[in-house]
Amino acid sequence: MVGRVVRVGSWEKFKQLIMEHRPESIAYNIEQGVPARHLKGLRLILPVKGTQYIFIDTAAGDRLRKTRIPLRKDGLGNAYISDGDVRDFVRREVKRNDLKLYSYWSM
Repeated sequence: MVGRVVRVGSWEKFKQLIMEHRPESIAYNIEQGVPARHLKGLRLILPVKGTQYIFIDTAAGDRLRKTRIPLRKDGLGNAYISDGDVRDFVRREVKRNDLKLYSYWSM
């Protein structure tokens, strides 16, 4: 049986789910646009038995809209999100330094 996928609209609700379920790890994907300087955003995935909770944050100016994680620019002016910034933000927000965050690529 395929589990269900639930999109969570706010960072506060997603954070609450992490704190409630206390997972060992969560996954994230930094979604680049084309051309690369057009960053799309960040997707966080919380797998819980039978359900995947998904939180999506998009770029607005020099930060992500909901989490306010800063965007950085490389030498060519392409916007990106630092893996370290994502990990630090989530761990700090849920007050869990032991939470593992794994980056993945999707096609």
